[in-house]
Amino acid sequence: MKTVCEADQCAGCMACVEICPRNAIRIEDSLKAFNATITDACIDCGACHRVCQRNHPASFVEPKIWYQGWAKKDEVRKAGSSGGFATALAEAFIRDGGYVCSCVFENGQFGFTLVNSTDELKRFAGSKYVKSNPEGAYTAVRKKLKEGTKVLFIGLPCHVSALRNFVGQKWGENLVTIDLICHGTSSPKILERFLKQYGVELDDCKEIKFRTKGKFRLEKDCQGFTPVGVSDRYLTAFLNALTYTENCYNCQYAKLGRVSDITLGDSWGSELESEWKKGISLVLCQTEKGKNLVEGADLVLHPVDLNTAVQHNHQLEHPSRKPQGRDAFFQGIQGNKKFNRLVYKALPKKCFRQNIKSILIRAYILRGGGMTYRIEILR
Repeated sequence: MKTVCEADQCAGCMACVEICPRNAIRIEDSLKAFNATITDACIDCGACHRVCQRNHPASFVEPKIWYQGWAKKDEVRKAGSSGGFATALAEAFIRDGGYVCSCVFENGQFGFTLVNSTDELKRFAGSKYVKSNPEGAYTAVRKKLKEGTKVLFIGLPCHVSALRNFVGQKWGENLVTIDLICHGTSSPKILERFLKQYGVELDDCKEIKFRTKGKFRLEKDCQGFTPVGVSDRYLTAFLNALTYTENCYNCQYAKLGRVSDITLGDSWGSELESEWKKGISLVLCQTEKGKNLVEGADLVLHPVDLNTAVQHNHQLEHPSRKPQGRDAFFQGIQGNKKFNRLVYKALPKKCFRQNIKSILIRAYILRGGGMTYRIEILR
C-alpha cells in the first residue's frame, strides 16, 4: 500500500485528496487508523506530499499573551461549550467584513462551510468529538483569499496546518486561524456503531450534541442516552482516549508551540469558581493578528496562569496516552461485538462509576437533570 504519509499516521485532514489533480488519493478508514492511499491514477506530481500536514507541519509559534474569560453576550456564552469565545471572535470578524469557516453537522456529516452572516454562526456552535471532513473547505477558503476577502478558519491544529500548506504564503495575508485544543479524535464510524445499538442512524439525526458546559453526554435531537450528569459509553470511551485513531497518540501538535494565530480551549482549573458553571474559555494568542482579534471582540478577559493552563490541558504538553484496553476494544468492534460492553470491558472502573451515578439519579438520591433520556446499564 502506497501512502501519502507514513502508515497509520494520517489525520484525515483531506488536503491531499482535495489538491490531487487526478483524483488519485483515497482515505481508508479502518476505525483504528486512517491512511491516505495513492492509486494507480497517480502522475507523481508530488502535490499530495507537499500539502500533507503530517509530512510538512506549519511553523510553530509560542504564545505571546494568554487570557481566560467569556463572551459578554449571555446568549453567546450560554450556547458555547465553554465561555463562548469562538462565536464572539467569529462575530467580530464578520462585523469587520470577513468570512468564517468552521465545522458543522448537516445531513449526517461533520463537514466544513463558509459563512458571512452572524445569524449563521449558530451552525458552528458546540464541541464535535469526532473526526470531521474539511474536504472542499480548502479550495473555498483559498478562493476567498484570492479575491481579497478576509477569512477566519476555526478547526483542529492538523486542519489549520493543512490549510496553511494548501493556501501558501502568497495568499495567507488575509487568513486568520484558530486552533482548538484537541486531545484526539475518533472515526465517525465509531459514533455510528454507538448509535446503532439504540436503533439510531447518524443520517437520520438532525442535531448531535456532545456536551453542555462541563457535562459530557451525547444527545441526538435533544434526547440523551443517559441521565443528565452521566456520561454515556461513547463519551466515556472518548474522554479516556480509547477510541482515537492511531495518529492522535503521536500528535506533533501536542505542545505549547502552536500553528495558529489563536488557540482556544477550556480554562480547566480556573480559580474563577463562581463562573465555572456558566463556562470559562482559555485563549492563547501567538500573533499580532490573533491578539488584535481577541482584544477587539466582545469578551470579558481575565488573567490566567499559563502553567496552570498547561497542567489542566495536557495536549499543550504531550499527546494523549494510549490505554491498555484499546487493541482489545478495536478487535471487538471489528468483530461486530456490542459497543457498550466493549467499553465496559476496557474501562470497568470508569463505567462502573457512571452506572452508580445513573442509579442514584434514577432513585432521586443524586440530582441529575430534567431532560428526556434513554438508559442502558451494561456490564
